Amino acid sequence: MTKPLLKVEGLKKYFPVKKGPLGRVRGHVKAVDGVSFDVYPGETLGIVGESGCGKSTTGRMLMRLLEPTEGRIEFDGRELTGLGPEEMRKVRRDIQMVFQDPFASLNPRHTVGKILEEPLIVHGVKDAADRKKKVREFLDIVGLSGYHASRYPHQFSGGQRQRIGIARALMTNPKLIIADEPVSALDVSIQSQVLNLMQDLQREFGLTYIFIAHDLGVVRHISDRVGVMYLGRLVELADSEALYDKPLHPYTQALLSAVPVPDPGFEREQIVLEGDIPSPANPPSGCTFHTRCPFRMDVCITTVPILRQTDTGHSVACHLYGGEADGNDNKTLVTEGSI
Repeated sequence: MTKPLLKVEGLKKYFPVKKGPLGRVRGHVKAVDGVSFDVYPGETLGIVGESGCGKSTTGRMLMRLLEPTEGRIEFDGRELTGLGPEEMRKVRRDIQMVFQDPFASLNPRHTVGKILEEPLIVHGVKDAADRKKKVREFLDIVGLSGYHASRYPHQFSGGQRQRIGIARALMTNPKLIIADEPVSALDVSIQSQVLNLMQDLQREFGLTYIFIAHDLGVVRHISDRVGVMYLGRLVELADSEALYDKPLHPYTQALLSAVPVPDPGFEREQIVLEGDIPSPANPPSGCTFHTRCPFRMDVCITTVPILRQTDTGHSVACHLYGGEADGNDNKTLVTEGSI
C-alpha cells in the first residue's frame, strides 16, 4: 500500500484573546481544533468550508508559517513540528504554497525575474545564468514568455499574476503544493484556465496538491478526495464523486444543496440552516454543528463525534453514523439524488 506523503494528526491552532491594560489572556480562538488527514503522492486533496472554518490556517500550519498549538505533521517520513527554522527552510524546498491574492503575494518593487529567482537563491543555486535559464523555462511552462521576466507585477492581469505565483512555487521542484484559494480572486473564465494549468502541471511534474477553497464546483473539478471543515474541525472526508453524489454529514448536505445547477429543469431540495456560525472563541459543546443541525439529538450536545469511516468509504464525524444514537452506521439523512 502506498505510504502517505503527508500525515497530519490532531492538528490544533489556538490564538490567545488578550484583554485589559496588562494584556492578560482571557481565552482562546480555536481556529483549528484537532484536524487529522493523510495526503498520498500524486493526488489532490480538496479542503472546503465556510469562511472562518480554519482551512487557510491549516494550510499555513503545514508549512509552519503558523506554529501549531498542538498536533503532529509528518512529511515524506519526517516529523516537521520539532524542526528548527534552518531545517524547516530546507524542507520548504519540497513544500511550496500558492496564495489567494496573486498581487499581494508578489513584491511590487521586484521584477518577475527577481521574484522567481529568489527561491533558487534561498536554496543554494549560485549560478546566475542557471537561475535566469530556469526562470525563462518556467515562465514558458505556465503560459507566459521569457521577456516577461523584466516586467513588474502591476503590469500583469490577475490571471497572469497567479501564473507567476504558480511558477514561483514550481522553481524548487517541490513534491507538495498547498494552494490556498488560488482562483477565488479571478474571473470565472480565467479560473478554468488556471485550474487546467494546475492539472497539466500535476501530470507533468508528478505534483501532489492540497487545494483549499470555498467554491464547491471548483473543488469537484480538481480534487480526488475532499475534506469538509466546520468551525475548526474536519466533519467529512471522502472521494470527490462519492461525496458529491451522496454526502453524509448534515453540514455537507446543506452546502451542496446551495450549489447552483446549470439546468432549468432540475429541481432539488434546498436545506436552509438556521442560526449563525458560532464563535470559535466560544464553540458549542459536543458536536459544534448541533446548534444549526436539523437532526440534533441529545448526544450531539454532550459528546464530540469522532471522524470514523462508514462502510461506504466515507469518513464522517456525526453521531448518526457512529452507533451512539441507534447503532445504524448506514443511516441516510437525504435521499440519494436529492443533492
